[in-house]
Amino acid sequence: MRIPYQQLKAEFNRVLTRLDIKDNIADACATIFADNSRDGVYSHGLNRFPTFIEYIKEGLVLPDATPAKVSSFGAIEQWDGNLAPGMLNAQFCMDRAINLAKDNGIGCVAIKNTNHWMRGGTYGLQAAEAGYIGICFTNTIANLPPWGGTEPRLGNNPLIIAVPRQGGHVVLDMAISQYSFGKLWQYEAQHKELPVPGGYDNEGNLSTDAAAILATKRALPIGFWKGSGLSLVLDLLTTLLSGGDSTSVITQSGRKETGVSQVFICIKTDNDKNALLIDEIINYTKTGNGESHNEILFPGENMLRTREQSLKEGVWVDERAWEKVKAL
Repeated sequence: MRIPYQQLKAEFNRVLTRLDIKDNIADACATIFADNSRDGVYSHGLNRFPTFIEYIKEGLVLPDATPAKVSSFGAIEQWDGNLAPGMLNAQFCMDRAINLAKDNGIGCVAIKNTNHWMRGGTYGLQAAEAGYIGICFTNTIANLPPWGGTEPRLGNNPLIIAVPRQGGHVVLDMAISQYSFGKLWQYEAQHKELPVPGGYDNEGNLSTDAAAILATKRALPIGFWKGSGLSLVLDLLTTLLSGGDSTSVITQSGRKETGVSQVFICIKTDNDKNALLIDEIINYTKTGNGESHNEILFPGENMLRTREQSLKEGVWVDERAWEKVKAL
């Protein structure tokens, strides 16, 4: 079913304010969840909202907390998230990175002791909207076996790279597993097969059954051993730059997926000069379909189409998830 964007946001706001969360914080959180569903990232919009509320009630997310600076060195800053809402911490950190880049050409802000940021692309878009290249990544709880292993020891550590562009920003937003766990949950709920294998079943076979992959917790890293290596390096970078907890510590703490570490990098660029170069690269890429009738899209292009449709026709929602939120 589809519902108007403002109705979706208002429902999120209602639930948050009933928990005595300050109006400005409730509105900021509600906006991010509604925007995620509006743009087609349902797994970190409506579908994830009840989990966010559960974490607040359990004291794992502290709505009134704010980040505190730990140290700074030139264009690099370290912050402690104090377990505040991960989305608000992430917005704050990317804003700090933008301000650092204004003066230095580049800014890097790393944060420890924060929470799930929901859709990482939100913060890449934040940088791109300000006219800057944005790069950010986070570690997670262990949910990905290293290549050659069978037990989860790596996170699916999402990586975002956003490039500002007139007519639609280029935004790569990807987990290091072939499918994010939010996407696997979505396929499982809809009883659909994955288009390509996304992990292993309990017999060790590659599978397109989302439920079987979620049961074994053996997701497939992108690029096989290359994705495994990339996940490890991203965990190293987030941990070292933030001075925070690694995937290993987060997982073994038994506190669910909280207290994660994240990095936000912003780079100043000459957008007028680069516009022709960006379009040249994208236009050349789009000519690569040969005899195929399939359309080639740049990262973030489909999101823009989904946003336009959502604002025109209403945001797509899973009816069961919608009823669950209305009952909160």
